[in-house]
Amino acid sequence: MSQIGPQPGQPAPDFTLPVTGGGEITLSSLRGAPVVLFFYPRDDTPGCTKESIGFSERLSEFAEAGVQVFGISRDSMDKHDKFAAKHALTVPLLSDTDGAVTEAYEVWVEKNMYGKKSMGIERATYLIDATGKIAQVWRKVKVPGHVDAVLDAVRGA
Repeated sequence: MSQIGPQPGQPAPDFTLPVTGGGEITLSSLRGAPVVLFFYPRDDTPGCTKESIGFSERLSEFAEAGVQVFGISRDSMDKHDKFAAKHALTVPLLSDTDGAVTEAYEVWVEKNMYGKKSMGIERATYLIDATGKIAQVWRKVKVPGHVDAVLDAVRGA
């Protein structure tokens, strides 16, 4: 099976997106420290909520390891702000409403649920090293234990 999306050792596709709390984040401006990008399907759905809360709860541990973490979906900033407020999320959320970033990371895929095909975001996480290269990729992420696995990778465990 061929692997999709940017692979370890390749440059992470750069982008500038709006972030919860105001302003914008440009990936290339964060070089010098590792970054975790977790792509998730939609705000306020059960798995996405659990994953976002999980990253929020461990955000200080990522920060201690010198790593910034961002969640990305195609939801609007208005939806992100409501989602963050509702669940007291501390992890910054980025809004990719035009889909350019989800396309660049090839996480916008055909999904098949109960025989119905539709396009959506495949839950995936990218660890980007301090030089802006992909260090590790998790595709088709299952939420339980995922934040621990990413934190272990960040710590070099």
